Amino acid sequence: MMKLRIGHLSTIYHTSFILMGTDWLKNAGIEPEWKLYGGGPAIVRAFENNDLDIGYIGLPPAMIGIDHGLKIKCIAGGHVEGTVMIATAEFLTLEECRNERTLFLEQFKGYTIACPPAGSIHDVIIRNYIKETGLENDIDVLNYEWADMIPEAIADGEIKAAVGTPSLAVVAKRYCDAKIVIQPEKLWPDNPSYGIVATSEMIENSPEILLKFIELHENACELIRENTEEAASIVAKTIEIIDADFVNDMYKVSPKYSASISEEYIKSTMRFVDVLNELGYISKELEEKDIFNLRFVEELGL
Repeated sequence: MMKLRIGHLSTIYHTSFILMGTDWLKNAGIEPEWKLYGGGPAIVRAFENNDLDIGYIGLPPAMIGIDHGLKIKCIAGGHVEGTVMIATAEFLTLEECRNERTLFLEQFKGYTIACPPAGSIHDVIIRNYIKETGLENDIDVLNYEWADMIPEAIADGEIKAAVGTPSLAVVAKRYCDAKIVIQPEKLWPDNPSYGIVATSEMIENSPEILLKFIELHENACELIRENTEEAASIVAKTIEIIDADFVNDMYKVSPKYSASISEEYIKSTMRFVDVLNELGYISKELEEKDIFNLRFVEELGL
């Protein structure tokens, strides 16, 4: 058995929970060591501490790590458009504001928008969204190290709006009388909500393990796409505290799951370079070759 240290998040639509709930990795000769983190930046820190071989992570925090000298590359996709904005019932949706961004955001003047950790993809997207309308001095963004705390803050009345994953949207609708006010495709089209990132050492020295993992990762993506109910059942049994209907609802919020690294995925990722520079998160002009290694998806024909 080949050991593989895998960093993952609590994000339910990631294939991590399907791979945890099946014997696919074991049957492929891989012994996984799963490690849970509160957000992408924490996974980057774990890579810096040499605690991980691969990780499930949004591309912006990975890019920040690469800018700081971390030797990692994105070797597979996973999902696009995984950031939504939710708010309590009194706020209008973007569509109800005739898709006028400034008109929509003006209703949040003086309010705080909750968000996963600083440097996460959700953080970068919402800060850029606000900055482009010139309202960054009127709307605060509050980062939570553990995004799972955000629904509780909404339920307690501490905040009225938030950005995060489709999971957040389903929880907020079920338990917090909140709704989606900006659909994922409207916040940042084709944004790389997560990919599989590996250390350069793994890429150079253990490519066969990575190839097997990506193949199973794509099988899990395909299960979500083609047999959503079965995928939801596996995840619900793995996590235990949620039901399959919850997982099913979440999968439908943004149903774009694939291990491939498409041209659109790359283009959208590269758009973040200027934004990350403007927000002060990175200092270099990263290029595609600094971020991606396509050998595995190309070998698998993805």
